Amino acid sequence: MPTEPHATEIAHTIQLAVAPVFLLSALGTILSVLSSRLGRIVDRARVISDRLAGLESSSQALLLDELQSLARRRKLVNHAITACTSAALLVCLLIAFAFLEYLVGADFPQVLAGLFIAAMAAFITGLLCFLREVLLAVASIRLGSHGT
Repeated sequence: MPTEPHATEIAHTIQLAVAPVFLLSALGTILSVLSSRLGRIVDRARVISDRLAGLESSSQALLLDELQSLARRRKLVNHAITACTSAALLVCLLIAFAFLEYLVGADFPQVLAGLFIAAMAAFITGLLCFLREVLLAVASIRLGSHGT
């Protein structure tokens, strides 16, 4: 039984939409990692804030430095979450436009290309913010007195 051209076109459209779905999966995974990191940063900041209340002002300097570092890290994670969420929304629009293109019989190659490029730019931005946050976290680790 031969498939109708109409069904074949729909199958082809679905195939084209599947590739961006894999990208959505990757974005979901990185957003989960970023949310977890943000939670750990916030928890650590709360612990340090509680410790500060019981210390004399002369003993607070190290903890205040750590709080500043955590604030920078929080800001970077927030930027990464915003960029990756924007990338996910752009990929969703890309998928929607791919189906809309089929349904109305129009041709939106510039729109699709623009959405893909914008999604990749947002994803790259999110990954760069994530990388910067990780590097900042590693640099702020104080390892014992031996420096190992």
